[in-house]
Amino acid sequence: MQAFTFTTVADIHCAPGSIERLPSLLARYAAKRVLIVTDQGIINAGLLAPVQSLLESAGLLISVFADVVADPPELIVLEAVEHAKRNQAEVVIGLGGGSSLDVAKLVALLAHPDCSQPLADMYGVDQVTTTPLPMIHIPTTAGTGSEVTPIAIVTTGETTKLGVVSRHLLPDIALLDANLTLGLPGPVTAATGIDAMVHAIEAYTSKHKKNPVSDMYACQALRLLVGNIERVMLDGQDVEARQNMLLGSMLAGQAFANSPVAAVHALAYPLGGHYHIPHGLSNALVLPQVLRFNVSHARAAYAELARVILPQQAHVNDEGVMAERFIQALERLIGVCDLPARLRDVPILHEHHRRIPEEDLPMLAKAAMQQTRLLVNNPRDVALNDALKIYQASY
Repeated sequence: MQAFTFTTVADIHCAPGSIERLPSLLARYAAKRVLIVTDQGIINAGLLAPVQSLLESAGLLISVFADVVADPPELIVLEAVEHAKRNQAEVVIGLGGGSSLDVAKLVALLAHPDCSQPLADMYGVDQVTTTPLPMIHIPTTAGTGSEVTPIAIVTTGETTKLGVVSRHLLPDIALLDANLTLGLPGPVTAATGIDAMVHAIEAYTSKHKKNPVSDMYACQALRLLVGNIERVMLDGQDVEARQNMLLGSMLAGQAFANSPVAAVHALAYPLGGHYHIPHGLSNALVLPQVLRFNVSHARAAYAELARVILPQQAHVNDEGVMAERFIQALERLIGVCDLPARLRDVPILHEHHRRIPEEDLPMLAKAAMQQTRLLVNNPRDVALNDALKIYQASY
């Protein structure tokens, strides 16, 4: 067996209503001042108030930074850090989707009293030299798995993103409470659910760090996500299905935190950067064609995953047949979730365009080739012309 390392969050609480444990979990840090990093959507959905009152009832001093936006820019991160310092935060709670959790991770690092490292020096893999404040992450979407990943993505320019990847970004506690996801709108449920599936699939086929532990997490993640996404799309108040989706998302996060994602994400990022398409939807738009591109080099792995999500067909021994059925099953799910199936179908508000112009595809392909951190993990090498063909096939 090849040598590998596997690192994850030390303390995971997974149950509807587990938010009630927060005061006792915070007690272990003997801290008084707690910062909650979140966004306006969480406040508008009424999810912040019960968390805040729960903590205030326990005698804690709570400050809230609620200006996180999707694809958070550096400026927002630095504003949150200043807010944390002003309020002398001793513990950071991330509450929300992936953007809020990512910002919370960086705040915990940069607001630590001993931190002298600027954010600009943290980008890349293992560049962080500082230790963070204690972190508790509470996801309100079943998608990014950010509560168990050592990664934070920041928008660094008009259309560019960079990642900070460091074990110092792993939260101390992840708390999965399905009650906080019950109000999630259908399109967000769908896009984040597909995003989590992509994490599991790409972890399972990652070129350099694929390992038996990540494989195990990825398979169980896919089983839970594929088995429950139609239930939550039909009934957003289905607590059991929502909890299963949260668990599946977290397991996928644990898988790709140790066996990193690849070309699907590399081609999805330019779509988010240029047209502000939500990350999960960007993944769904290129997923089928990336899988078809990879199948020559990942046929056996896709066949194995097909047997996970199509157990009634597990007796079929032909890898090619099962790999194709796997891709078709995912295309069907994207359709069932009512997500746009093609790039040309996505409504955008971008300069003068209402749709992604076909003449933009070469520019997108060039942008995708900049994602070397991700492309190196793909089971099949991706050249510029390959990226263009995948976008064209997805258009």
